[in-house]
Amino acid sequence: MSGVNEIRSAFLEYFEKNGHERVASSPLVPRNDPTLMFTNAGMVQFKNVFTGVEKRPYSRATTAQKVVRAGGKHNDLDNVGYTARHHTFFEMLGNFSFGDYFKERAIELAWNLSTKEFGLPKHRLLVTVFSEDDDAAALWKKIAGLSDDRIIRIPTSDNFWTMGETGPCGPCSEIFFDQGESVFGGPPGSADEDGDRFLEFWNLVFMQFDQVDAETRLDLPRPSIDTGMGLERMAAILQGVHSNYETDLFRTLIGAVEHAIGSEAVGDKVASHRVIADHLRATAFLIADGVLPSNEGRGYVLRRIMRRAMRHARMLGAQEPVLYRLVPTLVAEMGRAYPELGRAEALISETLKLEEKRFLLTLDRGLTLLSEATEGMSSGERLSGETAFKLYDTYGFPLDLTQDALRQRGIEVDLDTFNTAMARQKAEARASWAGSGEAASENVWYPIRERVGPTEFLGYDTERAEGAVVALVKDGAEVKEAGEGEEISVIVNQTPFYGESGGQLGDTGTMRGEGVEIAVTDTRKFAEGLFVHRAKVTRGKVAVGMPLDLEVDHRRRTHIRANHSATHLLHEALREVLGSHVAQKGSMVAPDRLRFDFSHPKPIEAGEIAEVERLANAVVLQNAPVETRLMAVDDAIASGAMALFGEKYGDEVRVVSMGTAEEGEKAGKPYSIELCGGTHVRATGDIGLVHVVAEGGVAAGVRRVEALTGDAARAHLLEQDQRVRRMAAALKVSQSDVADRLDAIVEERRRLERELTEAKKKLALAGDGGGASSGSAPKEVAGVSFVGRVLDGVSPKDLKGLVDETKAQIGSGVVAFVAAADGKASVVVGVTEDLTARFDAVTLVRAASAAIGGKGGGGRPDMAQAGGPEAGKAGEAIAAVEAAMQG
Repeated sequence: MSGVNEIRSAFLEYFEKNGHERVASSPLVPRNDPTLMFTNAGMVQFKNVFTGVEKRPYSRATTAQKVVRAGGKHNDLDNVGYTARHHTFFEMLGNFSFGDYFKERAIELAWNLSTKEFGLPKHRLLVTVFSEDDDAAALWKKIAGLSDDRIIRIPTSDNFWTMGETGPCGPCSEIFFDQGESVFGGPPGSADEDGDRFLEFWNLVFMQFDQVDAETRLDLPRPSIDTGMGLERMAAILQGVHSNYETDLFRTLIGAVEHAIGSEAVGDKVASHRVIADHLRATAFLIADGVLPSNEGRGYVLRRIMRRAMRHARMLGAQEPVLYRLVPTLVAEMGRAYPELGRAEALISETLKLEEKRFLLTLDRGLTLLSEATEGMSSGERLSGETAFKLYDTYGFPLDLTQDALRQRGIEVDLDTFNTAMARQKAEARASWAGSGEAASENVWYPIRERVGPTEFLGYDTERAEGAVVALVKDGAEVKEAGEGEEISVIVNQTPFYGESGGQLGDTGTMRGEGVEIAVTDTRKFAEGLFVHRAKVTRGKVAVGMPLDLEVDHRRRTHIRANHSATHLLHEALREVLGSHVAQKGSMVAPDRLRFDFSHPKPIEAGEIAEVERLANAVVLQNAPVETRLMAVDDAIASGAMALFGEKYGDEVRVVSMGTAEEGEKAGKPYSIELCGGTHVRATGDIGLVHVVAEGGVAAGVRRVEALTGDAARAHLLEQDQRVRRMAAALKVSQSDVADRLDAIVEERRRLERELTEAKKKLALAGDGGGASSGSAPKEVAGVSFVGRVLDGVSPKDLKGLVDETKAQIGSGVVAFVAAADGKASVVVGVTEDLTARFDAVTLVRAASAAIGGKGGGGRPDMAQAGGPEAGKAGEAIAAVEAAMQG
């Protein structure tokens, strides 16, 4: 049992057998400690358990924790590759007691595992204890049988652990392995303690005090245990090697590097091979935990690690991207213990390949310029900071790479002049910044962004995290604190809250801290990556610097994710059904619905909508994982990914793919591939159901569909089903016959309406309309036949038809009919063809219009119409026509 994977399993199984809960490694991005850049110890995920803030269903735990030390105060980056044990990424094995067992049991468990399970020779082990910890010293003597000379008392902080200036703390006890006289070094506490002979492999922290302030330290009511064993160090001990890089895992990774580049790890090339193997692990695990390369924050540290590995690959002779080809080997070695590696393998490979392609474009040019700038310089000299800044600003050659390239020559960079040049550039950028929209009216955001940097977004992987308040804004100005009832904008260093963009609404939720609670009502993004939480303090007081627990409204975010993913499926389904001309013209992704605008010249038929739904829901039923990759924007679009309308993209983009096409030319290929920075479901099945509820036009050539997903869609369909049930009961037919029965009823109604209209016409013509001329017989006016009537119960739209019929009946003459509706009167005058030279229908209808309060009228000499607002004077309109005929 000496392989890395075997040792890890043996450690966890040992503590499981001894009553410990096996707990998965927490992510490398701390969710519960905003002061840390990366998880740097096994106890990080248990911090709130130790302080009593959080309760868990177990009092003992064991973990294999992923750890990165390459940024912040824990930064081993520059030493990696040149020492036997420095890493950017390593695994820390640990066992924890939360108020359960204490020193005696912790020492007993550690000693038995080390000597019995792992078989380490007792005579080669020694321990340290804090100089004042007599209990620990006595227990080591009792349990392990160690003599006093092998229990070394250390009076310094090296053997006293603290969480911070206040809080839980306690003495430590470290276990060392003697690698033999052939290795230089002395025991801990001696002048030669920095040598490698005595190798620390396990640290036991006895958490027994509460540091109240600088002068006050109290006993904890429930003392606890926190331990950490370096897996790589234990592997080196058990495999009998003096360097972690000689263990089985690293031998395999370095062997993959040798094969990929064609360069053996010998001589002065050893350091480069080690750098690549180590940095590959850090890179892969960081990307798997949601960190992507960028120019600031965690993304910047990741980019430094990646580029350092890439430069060493180039030093070994690699001319093309090579690191991405090593990912399958890493996944094969560590994927079983950390399944997130396998799930993110495509994203890791794509990100490495993209970053290395871009980096190689700048590397040759930068190294050439650097060589020219340092020609003739010798060890101990300093490169001008202005030159280093020009390499960075003009040629994209980062400072840390310049420093790393000059390190082997013993040349440093003048950081003072470099920082001066950098500050000058920022000042120029700030002066030229104009902003837009809301950001322009609230120009407070840019100075904050420059001072605190962009907000780290954690929301792709979590809905809960801790963040430290870095700024508060009220009424457009920064404030130091805000109290209960005040509406403010909160900016934290890291957040799981999504800021509104790309059509997806911003998250809401809650922020909580000591004595304070804040309701987040919206989240926006300003000033290139500053997440601004619109909020109201509902209890207590919040202040800058305060740590807060951040919790997104889970239910709302779940619905938003489902609706967002559904827009992607609908987009592709619309293209498949309507044609490739379909392109997104806008969207809105809310928790209760989605809206999707797209280019299409005509309404969508019911059958087409049904087919769109069928295709989208077929992918939903696949329950396929939603995959995300990082790609260059041009490469992503060239590969078929669709860009979103109105969205701005950087050089690197997130590419989201969903499902597998089951038919057509794309059969067997990804169904939907889009550039998207929003949050999405884990698998398409999480959408539940996609149902289109509306379709219509919003502009020339632009249509809109509105849809529901999941519970909302099911509720809508249930409501529709209940309506059909009620209609079926009212119509006394089965549900399947409702549509046919309704069609028959509608047709019957139309027939009856036509018959009623005809009856009203006949009745009106036959009866006494009460006008100046009544009855069906014409009278003589100005020597011609005239029929003039006010028709009750006749629609104004039927007047022309009645006038035509009456003209045909009398053969020669003038006809004038008036009808009233909604308090207004309409009049139509008709003249037979033989009389149009004598009487003009337009002139006659205008006379009638004036009588009912109208203005004018129009038509032809044989037929004209007009109207007016005074329906009560309809009879006067007929009289006016007669008077006009008589001249």
